[in-house]
Amino acid sequence: MQHKARKRFGQNFLTDDHVIDRIVQSIGLQAEDKLVEIGPGQGALTREMLPLVNKLEVIELDRDLITGLEILKSSYPSLVIHNADAMRFDFSELNNDTQPLRVVGNLPYNISTPLIFNLLSYAGVIKDMHFMLQKEVVERMAAEPGGGQSGRLTIMVQYRCKVEKLFIVPPESFDPQPKVESAIVRLTPFTELPFVANNEKEMAILVTQAFSQRRKTLRNCLKKSLDAAQIESVGIDPKRRPETLSVEEFVSLANLIS
Repeated sequence: MQHKARKRFGQNFLTDDHVIDRIVQSIGLQAEDKLVEIGPGQGALTREMLPLVNKLEVIELDRDLITGLEILKSSYPSLVIHNADAMRFDFSELNNDTQPLRVVGNLPYNISTPLIFNLLSYAGVIKDMHFMLQKEVVERMAAEPGGGQSGRLTIMVQYRCKVEKLFIVPPESFDPQPKVESAIVRLTPFTELPFVANNEKEMAILVTQAFSQRRKTLRNCLKKSLDAAQIESVGIDPKRRPETLSVEEFVSLANLIS
């Protein structure tokens, strides 16, 4: 499948066979898995996964890549191709037999964060997700409170999922080579949330509000929603900064509002 990578789609095609094998091994596919691949591109990962599952659904936005995928489908009728935008795709439609989805993808750097947030809204129908992302994004997802990397992405992903950073992928594993390192991450949605927000939308608003002024104290960045006394009422010092709070603490603050 010859295709020139397009910057507007954030395309960097994985070409390293060793990395591809390692990704497939990390996923641990079973024949009956309901597998969905986002952005199959030239099919490097797709070709390795197809023989291992009974059915593989792929979502590809770039029409120029569909022809190559159709050629692959001629050898593997179990390949189902969706020429669609993953940001607008209804993943619940693929869950019609109640079997949870396993989602895989080499996600474009330019849309990875909003796409992750979109997928979190489908966490109830997803068993796990394995993604190739910019290393910095994976580190933010897996960040601990107080380390300086914690942010809105950290809290909202960890609220919904267990986060496991698996391994680093160097730039030379791609064509064209990105300017940064990548990493593989596993996100496993909780079957039961460890900490339950009474109103998840309120929590999302509160977290966004907090990290929009992350260098300020909670007293200052949350003053439109909570006063110092309310923050103290759940055992949190209002002089702390947002990046020092755990998911549990953000849930406690959100539940004060709702």
